Amino acid sequence: MACNRQGRVAAAGSVAVHAPLADAVFVGDALTTRHVLTGREGPQPALRSTLLGTRHALPHLIKGGGGSVVNTASVAGLVGDVLQIAYGAVKAAVINITKSIAVQYGPQRVRCNAVAPGAVVTPALLGNLPEEVVESLERVNALPYLGDPEDIGHTMVFLASDESRYMTGQLLVVDGGMTIRSPAAQGRQDMLPPSS
Repeated sequence: MACNRQGRVAAAGSVAVHAPLADAVFVGDALTTRHVLTGREGPQPALRSTLLGTRHALPHLIKGGGGSVVNTASVAGLVGDVLQIAYGAVKAAVINITKSIAVQYGPQRVRCNAVAPGAVVTPALLGNLPEEVVESLERVNALPYLGDPEDIGHTMVFLASDESRYMTGQLLVVDGGMTIRSPAAQGRQDMLPPSS
């Protein structure tokens, strides 16, 4: 939670919880779990932290005359994936929770928005993904690089600030254009004349 100069809570954010990269996969018709899907290592803590963090912040935000809740979603909540089934489902739930909080608490001047990061260069990304996977993530971005944690942080500061005072229930996707690109774009890109 962030307090303003008068000591009132002005913003709250959900904690980003790391979920295992390969959390569940379908093999034939059976769902095979590679990691525990509940408890401390599965997706449940991400939902729990979003709900509990918001629940504890709301009375302070309302008492202070309003404020902002900023949740951490993911592009995994917007697209399908072959490995991150439970993680994607949790992040989709965070997106819906964000919209529901915005609707329910808007009359008390509490805004609620979320950020959906794409691939961001962190120790977790570099430590869990092979180099060729990281390179493939760079290739599918519209921008020719991956994001830095500061890119996400600046977006969260914007959403927590009064600069976004007329935004609520929104999801800001900060992914370097990963989710906007057609799968055929790379092949078509090679057909364009070289840029000068």
